[in-house]
Amino acid sequence: MRKYLHIDLGDRSVRSETLEGEAVARAGRYLIARALLDAGAATVDPLSPENPLIFSAGPFAGTNFSNANRLSVGCKSPLTGGIKEANSGGTFAFALGQLEIAGLTLNGASKEWVVIVIPKEGDIRFDSAEAYLGKGNFEASRLIHEKYGDKISLALCSPVGEYGGLIAGIAFTDPELRPVRLAARGGVGAVMGSKKVKAIVVEKHKMPPFHDRKGVMKAVRAYGALISDDVATQNLGQFGTAVVADYTNYVGGLPVRNFSAGQLVNPKQETLLMGGQHIHDRNKERGGETTHACMPGCLIKCSNIYADEKGEEIVSPLEYETIGLLGTNCGLSDPDDVARLNADANDLGIDTIELGAMLGMLMDAGQAAFGDVGFLSAAIEDIRAGNERGRLLAQGTARVGDHFKIKRVPVIKKQGISAYDPRVIEVTGISMMVTAQGADHTAGNIPSFKCDGKSVEELAKASYGAQVSSAAADSLGLCVFGRTVTDTNAELIVNALNDACGTDLKPEFVTELGAETLRLEWAFNDKAGFGEDDDELPAFFRQEALPPTGKKARLHAAEVNQHMAALRG
Repeated sequence: MRKYLHIDLGDRSVRSETLEGEAVARAGRYLIARALLDAGAATVDPLSPENPLIFSAGPFAGTNFSNANRLSVGCKSPLTGGIKEANSGGTFAFALGQLEIAGLTLNGASKEWVVIVIPKEGDIRFDSAEAYLGKGNFEASRLIHEKYGDKISLALCSPVGEYGGLIAGIAFTDPELRPVRLAARGGVGAVMGSKKVKAIVVEKHKMPPFHDRKGVMKAVRAYGALISDDVATQNLGQFGTAVVADYTNYVGGLPVRNFSAGQLVNPKQETLLMGGQHIHDRNKERGGETTHACMPGCLIKCSNIYADEKGEEIVSPLEYETIGLLGTNCGLSDPDDVARLNADANDLGIDTIELGAMLGMLMDAGQAAFGDVGFLSAAIEDIRAGNERGRLLAQGTARVGDHFKIKRVPVIKKQGISAYDPRVIEVTGISMMVTAQGADHTAGNIPSFKCDGKSVEELAKASYGAQVSSAAADSLGLCVFGRTVTDTNAELIVNALNDACGTDLKPEFVTELGAETLRLEWAFNDKAGFGEDDDELPAFFRQEALPPTGKKARLHAAEVNQHMAALRG
């Protein structure tokens, strides 16, 4: 049994709903899609009070179940105009679970800027946020912790979210209280800003009760053993997500200089300084932390704390998507440069994928030379200042491309493409095309799938399977990096759900939940006015051969969707 909070910001009323059984299990992406459809949000202005902002924790939140303290944040995206579920680590879902709260929805908009305080005892409060407005996330977080203590978790609207920048995410504190775990994509931070909610403070408490606590703890141990023995997760744990750069560079699918090349260096001749192996070795030599858990209980520990030559922290985390988009895509080759830009972006709570896609596009259009760190830093400072140029850049890749009449704009559904060139990494390319979420790799990522010699039908089938699996994980509060274990152990997951929720679910529940979530999301986008043209890759991917493979995109929305329709049934 869990509480779900419906908060009306207009009159500051709170309605508590009790969820039981299967309703507790159907969380995250599923709950967001279902709730937004039921609310009729598909046709509202995304930055109006009528757009609900949803925070949903999974059924195991509040425990040390590895991978199971992820948080889903959802709304109608002001960036894409479609549905958005932005996923984050950190301690916020953990804290909600410890208070036996499944999630909360912010309805309407506040008249004044507020901090919402959810204590372990007593009523929810609405405190003034005046002291924190306009400050970077690190200073605002420090001040909030000074007032409310360290035994809290924090959701934070950034200064860019305050002024409605569409690249603004929502920052959550990590286990060491850094506000660096972002629900980054789709402009969810701008929606939080439109509601004048500067922060949500949730007190931590204790592990929540379950229908069969011993059964849940047994599953925690069994799942943890499988994660610890899994080769894929061991590799992520040792080298972090940056190791993906070594692979994508090797196969020629790394975004380089606004997706004009797929390889930064020849892997047979040079070491990729932006790869996981080199970053691990450099960081270890400097005394940084090469492994780090972004959320309580996680055994993969694919995050890191990246240090400078003096051993002092530059940023946490330095991860693949940032390395790919804000790094190699902008012509950078030194991870120190990316780390410093990443730290500034974290302080502003902005999406480094969207930021890198947009700035790489501007460099390609002649506004600066690739590799010009000064240009990148100045752009971020403009965004921080909120001046005329900064507010334009904060609207994201598609809108900035339209403003400057740029032709090579790497977006799908107005969202910047993730760090996988679809000419080479085709299954992920299909996922980014057809997902209702915009160009989001987390909707169905299989970068290692061997695409050569495969038909588009075979690629679509692989993509659909990955999309179902990812949607299921996101709906259960599980990290997608555990999919190599989760996908092959549905019975373990469902037995744990039954022990947690008192249900009698069958193993097929997991895939059915994922498939139903996708159907709901596509239905939302249909109501929001999306059509097949919105699934198309930018034309330059089909027109330009990608060095060094010489491949052009063979993916067209009509053919992909024909195969996808057959798979959906």
